[in-house]
Amino acid sequence: MEMLRVEVFVMSIILMALAFVAPSINAQILPPAPSPTSDGTAVDQGIACVLMLLALLLTYIIH
Repeated sequence: MEMLRVEVFVMSIILMALAFVAPSINAQILPPAPSPTSDGTAVDQGIACVLMLLALLLTYIIH
């Protein structure tokens, strides 16, 4: 009976050690994500510029 307790204790220690080690086996360091080529601000500024030119032409035509 005493041998069974020792075996259970040793197996539980091994199991706990594997429980802490096993998740790190699949751990991978991912490379950083590439920066976006266009975050949309350039497109927004282009549209704003076209609208400003359109407003300028419209006020020139009206006056």
